[in-house]
Amino acid sequence: MASAGPHFGEEPVLVGKGGSGTVFFSGCSLDCVFCQNDDISHGVSGQKASPAQIAATAMRLAGTGCVNINFVTPTHVAHAVAQAIALIREGGCTVPVVYNCGGYEPVEVLRLLDGLVEIYMPDLKWADADAGRKYSGVPDYPAVATAALAEMYRQVGTLKTDGRGVATRGVLVRHLVMPDDLSRSRDVIDIVARTAPGCAINVMGQYHPAYRAGEFPELMAHVPRRNVDDLREYAASQGLVRADGVDRPDRDQRIDDQ
Repeated sequence: MASAGPHFGEEPVLVGKGGSGTVFFSGCSLDCVFCQNDDISHGVSGQKASPAQIAATAMRLAGTGCVNINFVTPTHVAHAVAQAIALIREGGCTVPVVYNCGGYEPVEVLRLLDGLVEIYMPDLKWADADAGRKYSGVPDYPAVATAALAEMYRQVGTLKTDGRGVATRGVLVRHLVMPDDLSRSRDVIDIVARTAPGCAINVMGQYHPAYRAGEFPELMAHVPRRNVDDLREYAASQGLVRADGVDRPDRDQRIDDQ
């Protein structure tokens, strides 16, 4: 675990009054050259933790008033996360579990998580396989991410909220708009609309060059705000529910676990 704490910078439906109880894991299954959290995604930081220790941290966060337990970048440690969730439930903790991931998820693993995760939050990055290969280090991102989204949607459906406006179940997709439309954002939105009709989506406009982006001149450009606004309107026109109350990267504003 790299860090853990209440996070108030997530989408409003994940924050409520008590914040989202984020548990950040060191490492990542992707190798994004523009990663805004490369200090923990591309190295080993924090402390080794057993499933029991992960569960204890999560239950402590729930006990302080966090409205969910938000496992950030859990793909490569899904086995430990699954065990931790089972322990959380055995301990009587009932807040929703958020699986906050990069979208490149093995369907076989997602099927094993069926019944353990209430809210899936994939960051759907690329509609172009070549871009996924060049900038995230994987050869088949669109195909894998689309199949993963379909499985997530099959399990939990569209996003549901309670009387407080806090998410209780469903899929919330994030998409980061890239310079010069490198991600083919409209195609990403079309994938979401076809694969998960009525899904909630946050089209994010906070891209900035980070990590190794300087090695790629095309990643050093600015994303005009009007482009982001246009894409948000396009998402709504395709029947998707906008969840863009904030613009936050997946793993910013970390609060170290004391």
